[in-house]
Amino acid sequence: YAVGSIATAILVARALGLGDPRQSGSGNPGATNILRIGGKKAALLTLLGDLTKGVIPIVIARLLGLEDWALAAVALATFLGHLYPVFFGFRGGKGVATALGILLPLLPVLGLSILGIWILVFAVTRVSSLAALLAAVGAVPIVFAVSAATSMRLLVLVLALLILWRHRGNIRRLLDGSERPFKRR
Repeated sequence: YAVGSIATAILVARALGLGDPRQSGSGNPGATNILRIGGKKAALLTLLGDLTKGVIPIVIARLLGLEDWALAAVALATFLGHLYPVFFGFRGGKGVATALGILLPLLPVLGLSILGIWILVFAVTRVSSLAALLAAVGAVPIVFAVSAATSMRLLVLVLALLILWRHRGNIRRLLDGSERPFKRR
């Protein structure tokens, strides 16, 4: 949980003098908002930080030889730390990059599959939230194809539901047509 609570976007924004991303742009401390308010370098640092904080606890847990249920618990605690960071007033991000960071070492085929979904949807629509939502929804049937472990299936279902919940404002904007796409350059 403590590793997940390291709010990369807030730290990157502070280091680059961008202010608190929870008070600018979309108000979300994530790579997409950081891209909008601070540019590509800041967004890349945020993305890499959020991915890494998902990877590290899983790699350590694997090295310790933890069973699937314990791995799922470590993954969920890390994810909840990102969503509700104790160090930053429990106001965190939406969890997409951290979930990917968790899933790549935990279930590599699933991690690469949802990354592919995100890239494809974003390339076609230029809407980051839609790409994240479809990747999260797509993760559920994929986990049933790549893992027989009940713990992994439940973990992915919970991660997907939490990502949907955290994107509820984006879902409203997608439905009413007001969600902003990224401009093509």
